[in-house]
Amino acid sequence: MNRKRSLVRRTVAVAAAGAAALVLAACGGSGDGDGPAGHNGHDATAAPSASASASASQGQHNAADVAFAKGMIPHHRQAVEMAGLAPDRAQSAEVKKLAADIEKAQDPEIKTLSGWLTSWGEEVPAEGAMDHSMHGMGGMMTAEEMTELENASGKAFDTAFMEMMIKHHEGAVEMAKTERADGAYGPATRMAGEIISSQSAEIEQMNGLLGKG
Repeated sequence: MNRKRSLVRRTVAVAAAGAAALVLAACGGSGDGDGPAGHNGHDATAAPSASASASASQGQHNAADVAFAKGMIPHHRQAVEMAGLAPDRAQSAEVKKLAADIEKAQDPEIKTLSGWLTSWGEEVPAEGAMDHSMHGMGGMMTAEEMTELENASGKAFDTAFMEMMIKHHEGAVEMAKTERADGAYGPATRMAGEIISSQSAEIEQMNGLLGKG
């Protein structure tokens, strides 16, 4: 009898131990998926994605992307400055609209380009930097040409504005083509594609207005 009770007790103990082992295994198993190991697994995936997002803003760009942003900011600033002269000087409604479109497109791009440079730890070109370093590059206007444009009005302004802006746009398109060929940063190469497309269309429009189409 005692032996039977002892056997039952031992069987219960073994079953309890087995159940405990199962519970522990289950906990351990769940821990592997969702507990510490799971967190490690999560961290392991989070870490690359964190570094991927860091590299997306800092690492996945190259010298061509930096050159594109640093060159395009002063280039766009000058185009916006030229466009800002049109409302008070232009005679043609088409030229006024074109100038407004240029300003509307390029102002936000300046902010975007500046944001990229800041995120890459690069210096954003200072206002007026183009006065010393950019003339003659990428179709940029000289100070004399800008003064000539400021002093023009009516039909003379329209003609000078379009001729200068065609040259300016052609420079931007070349810079954008270089970025498309050599750049590594996706958003920058996409912007370059948009610049090529929109400014080529505006060059065609201005040539048409000048009777050169």
